[in-house]
Amino acid sequence: MAQNNIDRIELLAPAGDTERLGYALNFGADAVYLGGTMFGMRAGPKNFDENELSAAVKSAHDIGVKVYLTCNTTPRNDELKVLPDFLRRAAEIGVDAFIVTDIGVLKLAKEVVPDVDIHISTQAGIVNYMSANEFYNMGAKRIVVARELSMDEIAEIRAKTPDDLEIEAFIHGAMCMSFSGRCLLSNYLTGRDANRGDCAQPCRWKYTISETKREGEYFPISEDTEGTYIMNSRDMCMIEHIPKLVEAGITSFKIEGRAKSAYYTGVVTNAYRTAIDEYKKNPTPDFMPSKWILDEMGKVSYREYCTGFYFGHPSDDAQIFYDGIYKRDWDVVGIVEDYKDGYLFAEQRNKFCEGDVLEVLQKGEPPFEIKVTNLRDSNGEAVESVPHPLMKLSFKCDKEITKGSILRKMR
Repeated sequence: MAQNNIDRIELLAPAGDTERLGYALNFGADAVYLGGTMFGMRAGPKNFDENELSAAVKSAHDIGVKVYLTCNTTPRNDELKVLPDFLRRAAEIGVDAFIVTDIGVLKLAKEVVPDVDIHISTQAGIVNYMSANEFYNMGAKRIVVARELSMDEIAEIRAKTPDDLEIEAFIHGAMCMSFSGRCLLSNYLTGRDANRGDCAQPCRWKYTISETKREGEYFPISEDTEGTYIMNSRDMCMIEHIPKLVEAGITSFKIEGRAKSAYYTGVVTNAYRTAIDEYKKNPTPDFMPSKWILDEMGKVSYREYCTGFYFGHPSDDAQIFYDGIYKRDWDVVGIVEDYKDGYLFAEQRNKFCEGDVLEVLQKGEPPFEIKVTNLRDSNGEAVESVPHPLMKLSFKCDKEITKGSILRKMR
């Protein structure tokens, strides 16, 4: 395993808005990907207007983190006239790369902002080295390989492409039931186009069958060894397989989830950051992250995990999943803002009470428990609980805890 592959590992975290960006930065991302107000594949999150994008780039660059701007929709004719100015302004702000799908957008970007790197989105469906090389010849700095590829297929792409072509791959998060995310289901059922950033995720809905002559009767759709009609997929989790990802030649480890919560962004980024750092200290083929890191995977909202297509086509119980229900066993209850004179100051996210035992997550450290005593409101008055959203609070704490740490409680 080449040492330079290990040294080149980048942890790429999602940033759906300013709050989620802050969690990604605080918990150790090497780079973030985010969307502007146009041309991005996630219309659901708040995303970033021009002023917010400028502030985001500055805050990221101040701590050495790169910012990649999604420009990966397939724009229609009438949208092309505003694209050059959009690209120019983003380049002036200082984004480090554009993530693109459409070859027309790629060509235009190379013409109007030639100094900004181009990353080819997973939406392009790159599954072989010839496509990868052609995008490289067209000016791409990086490709995001299709999620349907195995380790061996990615390794062959790596072996048959220039060394300076970076390879990015999704290593954690939701799996789409459609090839490389190119789906028409949402558009047909709801009028919301998945290929223009507005997917309603109808593949996640729970379906039944009805028959026209039996009005009001609904028949559940079930799954057995013969097959299934269910479109739900499990979530991907590759945190136990970092050596394999590196050996395959993947440069950037990408976490899915711009539409996920800030808490999700922080916890998952922290887990992979710490796991990667552990691996760099002990880069053995059988490396396994510390148990507490693996446990963090169960402390966010998630569907049952699988390894996607990395080790071949998913087995019957790996990719297709019946109910698609998220598991949510923990709630974030507060964010640490300060520590002073033996008191912890925080902002509330969910209700908790005097006497509760909370778990604290700080960057790069195993979580630990603290008990809430001498709970006070923003006026310093003693209270039995903190029920109001975003209320300021404090309570006695014997251990100094860093700003931005997460307070959470098991349900």
